[in-house]
Amino acid sequence: MATTTPELDPATQSNYLDISTSHAHFEWDIDWDKHIILGSVEHTLVAHTNVEKPVSLDSSFLSIASVEVQGKPSKFDLKQPHNVMGSALVIPLDTKLLSGDTINIKIKYSTTEKGTAMGWLDKQQTAGKQFGYLFSQCQPIYARCLAPLQDTPSVKLTYSANVRSVLPVLMSALRVSPPAEEIHNGKEVGRDSVEYIYKQPVAIPSYIIAIAAGEQWATGVWTEPELMDASYFEFSHDTARPVSLSRFISEAEDIVTPYEFGVYDLLVLPPSFPFGGMENACLTFVTPTLIAGDRSLVDTVAHEVSHSWFGNNRVLRGRFHGPSERDLSYIIGRSSLISALKGFEKTPKYQRLVIEYERGEDPDDAYSRIPYEKGSNFLLYLERLLGGLDVFIPYAKDYIRTFRGKSIRTEQWKEHLYTYWRRHGGEQKVKILDAVDWDAWLYGDGLDLPVDVPYDTSRANDAYLLATRWNLSRTEHDVTKLPFSKTDLSAFNTHQIVVFLEELGKIGGALFPTSHMQHLDAIYSFNSSHNVEIRLRWYNIALASSSASKYANDAAEWLVDPLALKGRMKFCRPVFKALYSVEPELARITFLKNERYFHPIARRLIAKASCPLEQLVRLHVLNHF
Repeated sequence: MATTTPELDPATQSNYLDISTSHAHFEWDIDWDKHIILGSVEHTLVAHTNVEKPVSLDSSFLSIASVEVQGKPSKFDLKQPHNVMGSALVIPLDTKLLSGDTINIKIKYSTTEKGTAMGWLDKQQTAGKQFGYLFSQCQPIYARCLAPLQDTPSVKLTYSANVRSVLPVLMSALRVSPPAEEIHNGKEVGRDSVEYIYKQPVAIPSYIIAIAAGEQWATGVWTEPELMDASYFEFSHDTARPVSLSRFISEAEDIVTPYEFGVYDLLVLPPSFPFGGMENACLTFVTPTLIAGDRSLVDTVAHEVSHSWFGNNRVLRGRFHGPSERDLSYIIGRSSLISALKGFEKTPKYQRLVIEYERGEDPDDAYSRIPYEKGSNFLLYLERLLGGLDVFIPYAKDYIRTFRGKSIRTEQWKEHLYTYWRRHGGEQKVKILDAVDWDAWLYGDGLDLPVDVPYDTSRANDAYLLATRWNLSRTEHDVTKLPFSKTDLSAFNTHQIVVFLEELGKIGGALFPTSHMQHLDAIYSFNSSHNVEIRLRWYNIALASSSASKYANDAAEWLVDPLALKGRMKFCRPVFKALYSVEPELARITFLKNERYFHPIARRLIAKASCPLEQLVRLHVLNHF
């Protein structure tokens, strides 16, 4: 049973229901030698009730120097740290605030190297190897390591920032100065300090406040100079300046409502970025693992674009590639959903769409594909019940207009859903909604969906057939007689190859003789593929097969290859776990030798990927937290 009220975010210590930040202004200096950001944040807060008690903000691993309230020095109390929520920063008020009153609080502080949000790279960890690099990752609750804030998606705020640095600075906001084309204002990169001024006029949650700094060039796609040609080829076809020329943005606007952030740029980060992408306002962070050389993985950017409104990218994918390709994405997603559900058999509450967190429970413990896949299947189920995509898109537009700039709860969404369909379909639509098993979808656990959601398999059937043929071939001892060739995959796109490998694993890949595994790779070259989605599925099979020891070293090298992977948790976590099951000492040594290259979030969660691996490295890893 949850110990919090439905209105209170259980991962914050702030009193945001009483008083909340409407705007924050940051004054920052980046100290590249000490690996800290120092300066101040000034909050403009609005009271929602008559407030007499102190203001409480979230902080974690911050050094607080001083506090001013309405321009006057103030006492403050930095509470003892909670192991998940950090240290509450409590600031007393001298006067009572009435509902609607505003107040300014300025806090001088610095970050510390223990802060989870900040990834500091030395120059050897970058492509150019001349300068260091910094990037933030504030999702889900790490913005409190960047600044004292009300670190909850229940609060949306505008922000502005003046940042001084000897290396170019990017933020999730509109640049005021210097002009983007001047990069470092004409001064020498790495030696001369430049002040970068940003403003974000659209209210956003704290977790998409973001900063990155390092030697980087811009064309609408930002990255290190050494990666620019490959990055520009990969992404400029679908993202562009101005946003009116962006294929992804234009199509999304046609589906739903106008894009409101003004700029949509991409920053291709160094390989230690732990996610595929992060939907920071104005500036999506993406991993270099998306650079496949053939634009086959750019749909991840469409996913991040979709977060500018809400949710996932599957409708956008259907617009670009057709309805059957949209359904193919559900087929692939269903496999990852089942795998994620199995991973939480001992903690079934994390299998649910709506999780009742205990106060102070770590939201990262529930991190998985479940919200994406279970949630998108639920919406697909509702879409079909209510009449299909053509009638569901107008509902989505109404949803966006109704809740623009707000954070809402499940009950509010459900109420709006009923209200809309009662207005646009009467009691017939209401009866359809009444027949939905809401409890099963929202609060049910288990290893599959509450209702079977069928998909169009036309794009997957050839992959299924090829996997079946390989499975039946296991009885043939002479692999030279097997009727396979590299042309088997010539008409397949990446997603179809993924389906083939996943199906092969499900129907017998783990039982393949060594000769067949080697023949499979010899024909299709999976073990040397530059496509990380393919390589992941290959190791899922190879490390579970009788040939596992043969591929263990290759898997270990791939996990830490800076040009291939090194850090993206979607791949590192399952492959480290699989590697440990085959060669535990190799997994341990690989992790410990390379842990400094991983982002702090990734370090912790990769170690958790396998309980035995965590036990082997726990004492070592804990020294870094």
